Amino acid sequence: MRAIRRFIVQPVLPEPLKPLGELATNLRWSWNLDTRDLFADIDPALWDEVGHDPFKLLARVPSDRLDILAQDKRFVRRLELTVADLDEYMTGDLWFQDWAKEHPEAPSAIGYFSAEFGITKVLPQYSGGLGILAGDHLKAASDNGVPIIGVGLFYRHGYFRQSLNAQGWQQERYPVLDANEMPVRPLRDGEDPLLISVNIFGNEVKAQIWVVQVGRVPLLMLDTDIDANPGHLRGTTDQLYGGDQDHRLAQEVLLGVGGVRALREFCRVTGRPAPDVYHANEGHAGFLGLERIREYMAAGDSFDTALERTRAGNVFTTHTPVPAGIDRFGLDRVREQFNGFGDLPIDRVLDLGRETYDGGDPGVYNMAVLGFRAGQRANGVSQLHGEVSREMFRGLWPGFATAEVPIGSVTNGVHHRTWIHPELLRLMQPRVGESGPQIHDGCDWSALDRVDDQTLWSAKRHMRTAMIEMARTRLEASCRSRGLSSDWVSDALDPNVLTFGFARRGASYKRLTLMLTDPERLKRLLNDPATPIQIVIAGKAHPADDIGKGLIQQMVQFADQEDVRGKIVFLPDYDISLARPLYPGCDVWMNNPLRPLEACGTSGMKAALNGAANLSVRDGWWDEWYDPRFGWEIPSAEGITDSGARNAQEAEFLYDIIETEIIPKFYTRDAHGLPTGWLRMMRDTIQILGPKVLASRMVNDYVEELYTPAAVSSRKVQGEAAVELAGWKRRVREAWPQVEVRRVESGITGRVAVGAEIVVAAWVDLDGLSADDVEVQLVMGPVDADDWMHDLQNHSMTLDGVNERGISHFSVSIPAKDPGSWGWTVRAVPRNELLAGDVEMGLAAVAPGE
Repeated sequence: MRAIRRFIVQPVLPEPLKPLGELATNLRWSWNLDTRDLFADIDPALWDEVGHDPFKLLARVPSDRLDILAQDKRFVRRLELTVADLDEYMTGDLWFQDWAKEHPEAPSAIGYFSAEFGITKVLPQYSGGLGILAGDHLKAASDNGVPIIGVGLFYRHGYFRQSLNAQGWQQERYPVLDANEMPVRPLRDGEDPLLISVNIFGNEVKAQIWVVQVGRVPLLMLDTDIDANPGHLRGTTDQLYGGDQDHRLAQEVLLGVGGVRALREFCRVTGRPAPDVYHANEGHAGFLGLERIREYMAAGDSFDTALERTRAGNVFTTHTPVPAGIDRFGLDRVREQFNGFGDLPIDRVLDLGRETYDGGDPGVYNMAVLGFRAGQRANGVSQLHGEVSREMFRGLWPGFATAEVPIGSVTNGVHHRTWIHPELLRLMQPRVGESGPQIHDGCDWSALDRVDDQTLWSAKRHMRTAMIEMARTRLEASCRSRGLSSDWVSDALDPNVLTFGFARRGASYKRLTLMLTDPERLKRLLNDPATPIQIVIAGKAHPADDIGKGLIQQMVQFADQEDVRGKIVFLPDYDISLARPLYPGCDVWMNNPLRPLEACGTSGMKAALNGAANLSVRDGWWDEWYDPRFGWEIPSAEGITDSGARNAQEAEFLYDIIETEIIPKFYTRDAHGLPTGWLRMMRDTIQILGPKVLASRMVNDYVEELYTPAAVSSRKVQGEAAVELAGWKRRVREAWPQVEVRRVESGITGRVAVGAEIVVAAWVDLDGLSADDVEVQLVMGPVDADDWMHDLQNHSMTLDGVNERGISHFSVSIPAKDPGSWGWTVRAVPRNELLAGDVEMGLAAVAPGE
């Protein structure tokens, strides 16, 4: 008989042990080794049985064991010290507090919106890289004291759990998640849980707000599976990335609109300052901009004024390098959803997301376009991804060079306390009393130079062994579920063999099966009697992606072959609990996407922090930080247009590097049996590359480059200033079609000596705009054979006067500095101190070519 409801019976903690409850409900335990060790010592066997989940541990630990611990003075003292450490962590000044003393313009609070958050396996509210990145963002913000409040959804089924059938085809199941078994608490206003409501397709949908404490950072998660909703509405937050387009649209309305409302209630109840910056992590949260506009209009602003106030404080991060990866909805469904949304004119709502640019579909509502238009600042997640994004969205800013498109980049990072193996972390502990630039984020990044080769190599072997034990456990379970024999599993993998890792989503562009291009060559590498390799693979395909599932099946069926079985393995159900031992256990991390389709690719960062070399196409983060000291570059055959031929060529590069460079480096040993060259690479990777790939660096970059400028703009664009800016933009847009650079003059001849003055003059028709509204620029740059300029330099021109016909005369004189072939032109762009830059409005009047 199936239960219709469930409840939890929990032991009552003795008084000396009550602080354990506080430790269990703050997810800092997931990256704090001392706290995890404390919980493990309560009942080591039960700790393993509950999957290292303190909340479940305390729900199941026998009362007599708790009574014994309450009488154990040493344990109680450890508990007191651990709680005191958490208290100090929660209240003390960290990086942001010190930085804000020098920068009073810093934000008071930031709302960080994301469709998924990967913090710990006990809160399975993530699918892959985007969620893990969001979780690491919150953890690093907590460690740095950045006043972020996370906002997301609570999915009752989370993301699917993966298994395989006998043929290697992916199977999905969606277990029910019970909030009572998780470290979450309802946001209350008095005795009752606080609810927010959102109108979705004409239905009032109510949502409860769960609060998760991630160190110093609160995370708000909206849940519609409550009695206040009729049955068909309770499933709005049923599963992550499930359902049809309408279901996705409903979830994104709840995340954006409902998320802002939940944030308001949280700040009201807790007395926290309201955010002055709102960060949409990918387009899923884009509707937060519409809710903020609605709020301002409800307070009396016009749409234009409300839009400017909203844009000033909004930051948008795009994570996709391909248009197909962006959420796009039918315009009519968005019209139906937001028709009558406060006082917002529906045509203006639609214009914010409509693809009204060359190559776009004006019948589609694009969530990335909404993010750009409703936010003044935007970024990609690596330098290369910033370049790709500028090219992909250049149509939003016509008249400007691709390099000028206002999409910057903040390269992702990973939370080292989560991802570095504990044994390695202990080797990197700073010595007592030591300080210096090499010591930051709790690690001494030069410490491995003090560690002898034998100790470091032994540590790596321990990590490899732990990973193999995890892999065998999962392989045993997988064989049982597939109905296959597992008599080979106990010998699968070898802790002494060069180990490659590959764990990615099953998306086709990531090319899981590139290594299978020449299966016989791969088998020779796996079976070499003297210098073998082994490969550990994991990854999920989206339930609707049969192509991705087919790639996984192809890999599984290859790994099932008797002559390679146990030497190349596929581990089902890739999640945090699999990933944490996987990265440290690998010697080489493989990544071979089709360049430039990888936005960042943070798995290689996690491996690098554990001393693994990267073997990767130069895409995402590896493009900017590749160095032979840290691994190998797989050349990208982008000039080959035939996909099969390109894959074959890049697979050839992959095999050659493994055979001629990686294997010799790993298996070349000194008289003590140590691979000294490999150990040098491990040290360099951790000590030189490690500090670059940290999430703490990433969050600091966001604070300095995006959050603080957004906070400054948000404070400036208020009251009458917002009204004036909206009116000014309207006036400029109306006049701009008639703004014209009539004529340019220059004494520049075919050759100019270095140091000579370059004098340029221009006559510009401003058509009623004043010179204060416009900046006339001399734009210069090196030119290619087709006269296209690169690395543009802008020089502001000075107003000299206005002739009798109302045409303004501008000029500039600059010295010629650098030799080479240069080009130039003149353009006019809007100018206002409240704009984020010349390109913001997408308006430019450029001098006509000859």
